[in-house]
Amino acid sequence: QLQLVESGGGLVQPGGSLRLSCAASGRTFSSYAMGWFRQAPGKEREFVAAISWSGGSKYYGDSVKGRFTISRDNAKNTVYLQMNSLKPEDTAVYYCAATQSARYGLGYATDFGSWGQGTQVTISS
Repeated sequence: QLQLVESGGGLVQPGGSLRLSCAASGRTFSSYAMGWFRQAPGKEREFVAAISWSGGSKYYGDSVKGRFTISRDNAKNTVYLQMNSLKPEDTAVYYCAATQSARYGLGYATDFGSWGQGTQVTISS
């Protein structure tokens, strides 16, 4: 399993942007599909985005399509989440996750075996 560490969260005004990063340990990063999930207080964990091993395939949750972009740099063992046009309802703890399952694009948290500790994103004026 990978060790994952997220960074880049913070407080942003509505309409603003943030880029989250997730650094992975281990030399097998490129053999994992990666995902981002989020969880707001009192709500279930929600699928945000996922990316294939090579980065050639990407999937997004309906609530973030057209605003968020997932990418990865296998040379740096890092996956990113660029978040634009942020809304108050995007406020949540954002988690990075890794899987070797071919089901990664379905967005089920149970398919992901490695998780980071999370980073808080707050959208407020």
